[in-house]
Amino acid sequence: MSKIRKILPKSREDAEIVEGIRNGDNDAISYIYKSFYPSISHLIVNNNGTEEEAQDIFQEGVMVLYDKVTHDDFVLSSRLSTFLYAICRRLWLKSLSKKGNSFSMTDHENFEIPDVEEDLQQHKELETKFDKMKSALESLGEPCSTILREFYIKNKSMQYICDKLGYTNADNAKNQKYKCLQRLKKLFFDQK
Repeated sequence: MSKIRKILPKSREDAEIVEGIRNGDNDAISYIYKSFYPSISHLIVNNNGTEEEAQDIFQEGVMVLYDKVTHDDFVLSSRLSTFLYAICRRLWLKSLSKKGNSFSMTDHENFEIPDVEEDLQQHKELETKFDKMKSALESLGEPCSTILREFYIKNKSMQYICDKLGYTNADNAKNQKYKCLQRLKKLFFDQK
């Protein structure tokens, strides 16, 4: 068990997947496909790619992941999903560069393929911010947590929120949403 913690102290689930890959466990590979493919597909399809290209890039990314994981000196310093996303993003950028496509992932005509480590650092920073936001949202309490989730995450209307939570009108719900958002900002920025 200490070997797994050395590999990835952040997530027991990721450590188990890494060990599963090392041990040739088909369930670990299957889990990767079910859990991580949708975000890779979204990345590629929304950046001048097709579903078939997304499948190819993902397959290649999983092979790179497998190759890295099976080396004894491999240490995962981010979430497994972030690591695989960075690999696939880099592969997709290389593919687009070879095809000479213009694409929306960069505004530069002459660009360099970013290093996976640079991508990982950017994704780690985003993960930290998302974790802080999740923590702030959880400590916010009700009804604020529900109001903000319904409006910002589920894209529900103020009238829907008004009806769901029993406010007398949508303006009252909107005022409450504003107050909740101010509390959330304070909680988020007060975290260390």
